[in-house]
Amino acid sequence: MRAAVVTTFDSAPRYQQFPTPVPAGDDEMLVDVLAAGLHQRVRSQADGSHYTSTDELPLVPGIDGVGRGPDGSLRYFVLPDTSVGSMAEQTVINLRQSVELPYTIDPVVVAAAMNPAMSSWVALRQRVQFQAGQDVLILGATGNAGQMAVQIAKLFGANKIIAAGRDAERLAALSALGATAMVRLDGDDLADRLGKAAGDVDLVLDYLWGEPTAAAMTAVLTNRADRGQPLTWIEIGSVAGRIAPISSAALRAARIQIVGSGQGSVSGHEYLAELPALADAIAAGRFAIDARAIPLAEVEQAWAAAADARQRIVLTPQL
Repeated sequence: MRAAVVTTFDSAPRYQQFPTPVPAGDDEMLVDVLAAGLHQRVRSQADGSHYTSTDELPLVPGIDGVGRGPDGSLRYFVLPDTSVGSMAEQTVINLRQSVELPYTIDPVVVAAAMNPAMSSWVALRQRVQFQAGQDVLILGATGNAGQMAVQIAKLFGANKIIAAGRDAERLAALSALGATAMVRLDGDDLADRLGKAAGDVDLVLDYLWGEPTAAAMTAVLTNRADRGQPLTWIEIGSVAGRIAPISSAALRAARIQIVGSGQGSVSGHEYLAELPALADAIAAGRFAIDARAIPLAEVEQAWAAAADARQRIVLTPQL
């Protein structure tokens, strides 16, 4: 079969021949891959920087996708840590790690949305007991996952949704998706603006980490009207840095808890439990999703475009 193949961590995958995988048990199925999302998580998998990555090469990247089984069923699937991912004409899936989709749904839309949506969906369903009416700050709201987080917070009944990010154009567009306030992460007065907008939130969904998180945490905590009001800070991504210099005083001076949400802190079983409801929400058109399909054969061009793409890029081996 043909696949996107990583042979070195310092260059993009190339479209070439790769051995077709073989199912190893009754729960496994060889599917024709229709669509596989080029998520940030996949890029870090392919360059070896993700915390779950190994040094195993060659590697077919891709952690999820939509495939058609030999029985004609359409399935969204999640793959385990494997060297044979979804960016191939075919891949082996575990039926227990998949959900059947309606035939009328667009595979490209599902592949574009499920992974970035899952980060905030799972965080709000599995890592905290989120309640309708709570106020939420989303750090890194202008990225694909952050844009989905705005929509999911709205779907779950959040009261105020404060979106914070650097991209002014994307930030302005978030009000149409459900954001009630927007804060651009730049300028000498950032701490004052962020503190006034988000000082009393109940929850932070953080896709940034690094120095921006340390500064944001100080701004939020020092502007709380009641420092005894619980604040949960959920660390989901680290696009701004893997290490954040959190002040010890911040942890002592307010009622804050910091939790992570990702592979390990959320079990595979917990992720799988959320797939049907999330797939149903996407199928029902609950989210605005701007996806761009690119043939798998053009994977190198897609890889280069993904760094600055405003649309969610999906590779399509069979479509």
